[in-house]
Amino acid sequence: MEDNAKLLESLLEKAADYGKTSFELIKLRALDKSSDIVSTVIPRTVAIVLFACFMLFLNLGLSFWLGEILGRIYYGFFVVAAFYGVVGIVVNFFFHKKFKNVVSNYFIRKLLK
Repeated sequence: MEDNAKLLESLLEKAADYGKTSFELIKLRALDKSSDIVSTVIPRTVAIVLFACFMLFLNLGLSFWLGEILGRIYYGFFVVAAFYGVVGIVVNFFFHKKFKNVVSNYFIRKLLK
């Protein structure tokens, strides 16, 4: 009977160790996935911010230049704003689903990697 008790105790101890090890493995996998996503997102965010600054100053210069050509500075801003409004409407109606699929597939691929 004593052997059975030792066997049961040993089995329970191994089961507890297995549970702890499984939990640690899950934590490490989650850490790996999150660090992979963060290490990808941060450089891309920096690149997007730099590109946005470039586009901002390019658009300001274009607006002022068009404003000088059209006779009033604010006309240039209206032309550039109208251009982006038209582009935004076209993108929203024709490319919204494609952009959504690309972004969601990217994150799913990263999570399942």
